[in-house]
Amino acid sequence: MAKNKSKSKVGSNTIVLNKQARREYFIDDEIEAGLELQGWEVKSLRESKVHIAESYVFLRNGEAFLSGMNITPLQQASTHVVADPTRTRKLLLSRRELDNLLGRVNREGMTLVAVSMYWVRSWVKLKIGVAKGKKLHDKRSDMKEKDWNRDKARIMKSSLR
Repeated sequence: MAKNKSKSKVGSNTIVLNKQARREYFIDDEIEAGLELQGWEVKSLRESKVHIAESYVFLRNGEAFLSGMNITPLQQASTHVVADPTRTRKLLLSRRELDNLLGRVNREGMTLVAVSMYWVRSWVKLKIGVAKGKKLHDKRSDMKEKDWNRDKARIMKSSLR
């Protein structure tokens, strides 16, 4: 008799979302990257003690780095090390992905923002958005469209009754 290998998922794999990124930027493409972390940082991530709202990705010497992410250290986990919550962390990407990002940032004037962070098995992954900044009128039109969709859903719900 074969065993069923599917595991029941208790919670979501998402650690944190950057909702501000979708409000401030047009996200053109998303790329998954690994993070180079220390032990105390992984323990803090399991407790969701992380903020990526002001974080951004920059490229230097053919490597990608994440700056501005804040991981709050746990008291129990970081007693033997000096924890720097806002240190610059290296992103793990393939050479082809790095070359693609470098070309898009230099030629097209795009920027790289952290969109979300989540677990894939025991590894932490970061979703990077290749983005272009929104103007004020773009933000207003997005808000207007969002309000209209909400009102439309209310109208459809009340008409079905």
